[in-house]
Amino acid sequence: MPPGQMLPHVSLLMSASADAGSWTRTLGLLTIAAALVLANGFFVAAEFALVKIRPSRIDARVREGVRFAATARWLISRLEQSLSACQLGITMASLALGWVGEPAFATLVVPVLNVVHVTGENTQHVIAFIVAFTAITALHLIIGEQAPKIFSIREPEKMLLWCAVPMKIFYLVSYPLMAALSGTTAWLLSRMGLHESDTHGETFTETEIRALVHQARVRGELTHNEQTLIEAIFEFDNQVCRRIMLPRHDVDFVDLTRPVSETMAMIRRTRHTRYPVCEGSLDDVVGVLHIKDLLREDIDDSFDFRTVARPPRKVPETLPVGRLLRHFQATHQLMAFVIDEHGTVVGIVTLENVMEQIVGDVADEFDIETPEIVPDGPGQFVVLGTTPVEDIEKRLNLTFSAPDVDTLSGLLMHYSQGIVDEGQTIRLESVQADVLEASGGRAVRVRLTIPEDSASAPARS
Repeated sequence: MPPGQMLPHVSLLMSASADAGSWTRTLGLLTIAAALVLANGFFVAAEFALVKIRPSRIDARVREGVRFAATARWLISRLEQSLSACQLGITMASLALGWVGEPAFATLVVPVLNVVHVTGENTQHVIAFIVAFTAITALHLIIGEQAPKIFSIREPEKMLLWCAVPMKIFYLVSYPLMAALSGTTAWLLSRMGLHESDTHGETFTETEIRALVHQARVRGELTHNEQTLIEAIFEFDNQVCRRIMLPRHDVDFVDLTRPVSETMAMIRRTRHTRYPVCEGSLDDVVGVLHIKDLLREDIDDSFDFRTVARPPRKVPETLPVGRLLRHFQATHQLMAFVIDEHGTVVGIVTLENVMEQIVGDVADEFDIETPEIVPDGPGQFVVLGTTPVEDIEKRLNLTFSAPDVDTLSGLLMHYSQGIVDEGQTIRLESVQADVLEASGGRAVRVRLTIPEDSASAPARS
């Protein structure tokens, strides 16, 4: 065949070869772009997993011998450097994706434009750029950012264990560059007055911890009892002796001025473990009697309770409950006399009173507990006068403007500006209080009538 007739075939072969080379190049660029998107997602996932994970969980996995847990702990122990490595990887992957991805997608778009007869070079370039930019941005956000980020936030432990080994390898390979960048960053921050900190842990306020505990309860990580105990701990040291003590008029005590037979009858009737020993009243305290000390004694009319009384311990009414607990631990005597600023005994407090602030009411075999708040019809509750105002506010969803009052009886005196008598009706802002029983100028039982818009059934303890 003459050479001239072979030229069209050669031209076609060269054109096909050029098209094949172009498609091969495009396929290679797309493969690289996909790899860069995945790499970006990997570094994003590792970064958020490192930030969200609690080191204690990884420590537990190390003790259990879980695979890659030790490597994850190695990364956590170098948290700032590990996060810097993640940022370096994200930056490199993003920049490379922008450089490689746009030409690859543009090459795919141009043939489509030719098919629909969009042949202007400038027009093709603008449309290809817009389509390529949109596609790369969508892939980058979904696969390279959002999906790995959300997964790491929800499952930080699982994600960190997956990423640990590759992340450590990248950390070691990129360390020289990362060290140079970190040094430059530290120098720049030092010029701005910020210096390196040795503490990287996050500090939570009490309010934030309460919110975390509530969230853990909602998600089933904590039981209701665990949540209640944790919240009680926060309230524990906010209380003072005056708020948890047994008032002096309710205290059963051994009176040395009374006959021994009468005192023993009182002990058999009340069945307490400990009794104050006094001369006439709590104004003259001699000591504390432990009922076990009587078991080895021969009790007759000549018996002197002073011989078995232990030295009395006194604490101020403003002493925080936490310090009171340490006082009991140090003295090994679990009853103390509470005194006011004038040195007058205003009540007693025991270890049981302290522990009830954490675990709730604890009644032994001989305690006869009367409920502090009892429903008494729609919007009505019968409340003991000794009930703390704080408990009433919490359980009945009320608020009173009397910050220096501890009990309902004191609240009634505050609002009435006088001594409370039986049958008296007192307005506590929107609440009506009817005194059902009074003794010695203080309310013993009170009926609270609450408007329908604010009435609430007592919460369970």
